[in-house]
Amino acid sequence: MDINKILSADILDILFDGRNKQYGAYDLRKTYSKRITYALVGTMVICLLLVVGSIIANSTKKSKAEIVIAEVNLENVKEEKKPEPPPPPPPPKQEPPKVEMAKFTPPKIVKDEEVKPDEEIKEVEKLEDTKIGTINQEGAKDDGIVAPPVEKGSGVVEAPKQEEDYDKVFTVVQIAAEFPGGLPAWTKYLERNLNRDLPVENGAPPGKYTVVVSFIVSKTGDISDVTAENDPGYGTKAEAIRVITKGPKWKPAVQNGRNVIYRHKQSITFQVSEE
Repeated sequence: MDINKILSADILDILFDGRNKQYGAYDLRKTYSKRITYALVGTMVICLLLVVGSIIANSTKKSKAEIVIAEVNLENVKEEKKPEPPPPPPPPKQEPPKVEMAKFTPPKIVKDEEVKPDEEIKEVEKLEDTKIGTINQEGAKDDGIVAPPVEKGSGVVEAPKQEEDYDKVFTVVQIAAEFPGGLPAWTKYLERNLNRDLPVENGAPPGKYTVVVSFIVSKTGDISDVTAENDPGYGTKAEAIRVITKGPKWKPAVQNGRNVIYRHKQSITFQVSEE
């Protein structure tokens, strides 16, 4: 290579001076930076297309929300029965005292030598305090002694009955509190007033979100003390409390013919699914 061209020549031209540039190595090194640039740009374009396609696909998917209403029955807590005391032992049987008796001997005309000792007729004076019977028996004088009556009983001592407290909060009653119109009307009220799309609006993924709400129904049917026992999130807890709190009066619960305070539990499920 000419000395004047060395200063302006490319490093590759200097390396391949006097060599076979048509072999291929020269072209590969000459176009290396250009090929790297094309590869990086192509990779970035492909990645960008994948990201944009994923965003578009997710935006086209719509979530669908449904509401499932289910009542929660409060089970009566069974109290352990205390062992009943054993029945008292029966009173000892007392035999009535023996009463002096004299055998009644019907009068019979016989010879004196044929009279038996036990068939002798007692004198009337001796029979005044003696009971007449079929045998001779020694005992107490007949003063009108009467055997005591035998009392018959079950032997079980019944505890005094306690009057039920009708001012407490009942969880199990004979007639439970009821929404006006019954369960179908209650279900329709919740479905119409609950915002079923609230979990979707708050970004809830597909799944079930169940809220268990507890509230008091007074003796007059007013609703109070509305609380949620759990919080699945995405605004479902506050929404369930809001709708139940603003609801109308209920039919109060009844126990032994009286209106009583009743605690009711309600399960509300927000179901989010993809269309």
